[in-house]
Amino acid sequence: MALSEHIAINRQLAECVCQRLCEEINKLGFVAGEIKHYPSYDEASYVLIKDPYTGEQNLSCYWYDGSKTQRIGRLQFNSDGSFYAEYDVIKPHPCKSAWFIEGVTAWGNIDNIKAEAKLLPMPS
Repeated sequence: MALSEHIAINRQLAECVCQRLCEEINKLGFVAGEIKHYPSYDEASYVLIKDPYTGEQNLSCYWYDGSKTQRIGRLQFNSDGSFYAEYDVIKPHPCKSAWFIEGVTAWGNIDNIKAEAKLLPMPS
């Protein structure tokens, strides 16, 4: 199957995952405009990666910063229908000064999308 077919087949789930990642970022309480980049399926770079276990081609999507030099997220679709996504936030928590937000993650499948923020304690 060609790359374009993988992109099309995964579109519905990918857009749901992107929406869920955006919701997780917004739940953190940043003021409008503070987050410059949100994950969008259409703004990703796509590659096929061979699954070492099944031998099948899996779609991987990568997001980059505005200058296209620093990777800020990825979405990996697996041959069993599951996925894993992570997207960088890299900011102090806007409401909880003891925490730093590394990013947000999402995982699951079309029927069950879970997501959470990845928090780190601020150095004292």
